[in-house]
Amino acid sequence: MGHLTFTLNLTLDGCIDHREGIADDETHALFTALMDEAGATLWGRVTYEMMESYWPAVARGEVPAQPAIREWAEKLEAKPKHVVSTTRTDFPWTNSHAVSGDLRTGVQRLKDATPAGVLLCGAALATALDRLDLIDEYRFLIHPRLAGHGPTLHQGGLPATRRLHLVSATPLRNGAVAMHYRR
Repeated sequence: MGHLTFTLNLTLDGCIDHREGIADDETHALFTALMDEAGATLWGRVTYEMMESYWPAVARGEVPAQPAIREWAEKLEAKPKHVVSTTRTDFPWTNSHAVSGDLRTGVQRLKDATPAGVLLCGAALATALDRLDLIDEYRFLIHPRLAGHGPTLHQGGLPATRRLHLVSATPLRNGAVAMHYRR
């Protein structure tokens, strides 16, 4: 059985607005490596739609991009993408699949079928899956910024405090720190 790893960019004050992070070659290389390790990705509809509106064009060479960013886009294009949505059933982006039925059952089935693990992206879905005790690892990139606004991680709360074990903390040249935790 594979594990479910939640990955996300956030600022020192917990803001998860994707526009507040540092998007450079180093951060893209980090997320490319995380994606390479995983057998599939898992997203909520909102994150999927944000990603599908930009990254396929980068992968096709229609948008100018640095080599590390283009590499990310090309690998993302090839990676299996699983999407949880109650409002959308058609996912035309290459290698995209709907997670159907009960959330717990569908995600557990995906974990069981993906020995290399599943990379979870998207805060709202992560909160729902954390409430179901389905997340095994957390890979956060903490950016050296105070955004002063939200949204923030797990705004809706969790049923209990999650006690995590630090696996590694790796500083990047841009001042961000890659944090890896296990439950």
